[in-house]
Amino acid sequence: MALEQDIMLSVSIGDGETLRLTNVDPSYEDYECDLRKFEISIGDEAPKWYQYFLCGVRGLLDVLPKETSIKGFNVAVSGIIPQSAGLSSSSALVSAAALSTSHVHNFNISKKELANLCARCERYIGTQGGGMDQAIAFLANEGCAKLIDFTPLRCKDVSLPPGAVFVIAHSLTRLNKAATADFNCRVVECRLAAQLIAKHQGIDWFTVKTLSDLQSGLKGSLHTMIALVKKILHESPYTKEEIVDELKTTSAVLDQTSLTPNTKHIESFKLHQRALHVFEEALRVQKFHEACNNFSSEGALETLGKLMSESHSSLRDLYECSHPQLDTLVEISQNFSLGARLTGAGWGGCAVALVTAENVSNYIDVLKTKFYSQIGIDNNLDGLVFATKPNAGAHIYVI
Repeated sequence: MALEQDIMLSVSIGDGETLRLTNVDPSYEDYECDLRKFEISIGDEAPKWYQYFLCGVRGLLDVLPKETSIKGFNVAVSGIIPQSAGLSSSSALVSAAALSTSHVHNFNISKKELANLCARCERYIGTQGGGMDQAIAFLANEGCAKLIDFTPLRCKDVSLPPGAVFVIAHSLTRLNKAATADFNCRVVECRLAAQLIAKHQGIDWFTVKTLSDLQSGLKGSLHTMIALVKKILHESPYTKEEIVDELKTTSAVLDQTSLTPNTKHIESFKLHQRALHVFEEALRVQKFHEACNNFSSEGALETLGKLMSESHSSLRDLYECSHPQLDTLVEISQNFSLGARLTGAGWGGCAVALVTAENVSNYIDVLKTKFYSQIGIDNNLDGLVFATKPNAGAHIYVI
């Protein structure tokens, strides 16, 4: 679901073909480039803020008709989404950039097409992410959550049970997922797990890039896929050499077809755990949706909270993308909320807890006392812990 926090751009058409960017936060440097010549060059260091913006611009320019006259524009960027917090600040900036570029060039493109485009072009920054953040950024409707499916992108409104409120709490640990191999390593481990099971089941593993591809190829239910993971993949880590042997390929081919530039050096992969988490998590999504559809039944909110807590345990133990301070937040939440889990990529960032409307203030007070005060933070907490309900997605305001 979309939060109240947002990225806002003030945009004007400029002279020539120059993009000029400034950030209202003076700690971020200004940037300008020729829209016909710029490149997105990411080295070993963390990407600059403006490179995320360039991803959205590049993605949109790539789909403009060839006869389009490129227009330069000036942009001032402001935002209140906490950065590296698992709340999709980078995806919001990429999406806002693509939306503004399309508007400047009077290019008619649907929100669904923009969501797909932004999911692809964010990979210019080096992360092999999915499209959930971009989909909700464009397609969110106020007052309801969304059930999102892919290939093709589809969204369905989901009404939450009455009294459901989510509280977001920042763990005050941060990871820039484009600056490390952690995020891409999980993507690669899932890909390798899918390819090994495909090979075992007689499917051409070259054609399989995701666990979703594998499930589609086998036409199996989630329960079937979970059983296959447990049957075929051993729990101990796989070496790169072992994977090469099982796929009957070479290390060079594996580097080319399955790994990313920043994961080619990795020699050990946990395939069983990653695949088991993904398929069991997908099953939890189904159960969460069913509980929302049947919220008139007794205990619906408790069911949702239990699923969220189970999700965090799996993210912590099987996917291994949590952080001790996130785990502390979730542990504190156990007795004061219906359930809690990390949100976003993990390794830091925020936890999200489900609470009843009448318990919001009490729960936030508990976090302030038992978490934030314990790490020496007693002031300016409004941006670190807050309640939210589903909000609307991207808009253009013309003055």
